[in-house]
Amino acid sequence: MTGYFVTFEGPDGSGKTTALQGILEKLPVAAKRSLLVTREPGGSVVAEKIRKLILDPVNTTMTDRTEALLYAAQRSQHVTEVLKPALAADKVVFSDRFVDSSLAYQGAGRQLGIAAVKEINDFATQGLAPDLTILFCIEPAQGLARIKHERPGQEDRLEKERLAFHQRVYQAYLALAEQEPNRFVKIDASQSPAQVVQACLQVLKNRLPQLFAED
Repeated sequence: MTGYFVTFEGPDGSGKTTALQGILEKLPVAAKRSLLVTREPGGSVVAEKIRKLILDPVNTTMTDRTEALLYAAQRSQHVTEVLKPALAADKVVFSDRFVDSSLAYQGAGRQLGIAAVKEINDFATQGLAPDLTILFCIEPAQGLARIKHERPGQEDRLEKERLAFHQRVYQAYLALAEQEPNRFVKIDASQSPAQVVQACLQVLKNRLPQLFAED
């Protein structure tokens, strides 16, 4: 498989989605022709329907195992329908979340066990893994405060979880980054949005200089 797969990860309120939008605005026009931007949960018609089911706050009876399996299910669809074809076409793929989110949120946050969650996701992804993961690092309390300020009363089902849950998620992310230092690059997400975007652009320039070549 060709192409290059970049994932953006981080705890809730880390600002990765906003930063990704800022990055896209700074990329040369030529880069956008070889770029696919997607997200999880979601990224395809079927996966987006599963996303709504997972994140809807009304689904209070959803079990932790069901949640983990639904994330893996939408990921399987996303990989087959969107990610693999794009990479095979030599695209650079930017995905807002991927498997590491499940390892951190369901494996550690829900305490289902990272090994168990990894197993179902290995099946779902057919072995697809990112080439680069940009990890947005911020203390959970600060990230959750951002959400409450920017989207008061609009938290999704996972954002509504207690602080202890989000702390387990964040510590799992940091542990994953320690285990794969060549894949992960950590960004201080407590900086201003402009500083975060510039830090991400520098990482991408180092790893993907061809993306910044003008016509």
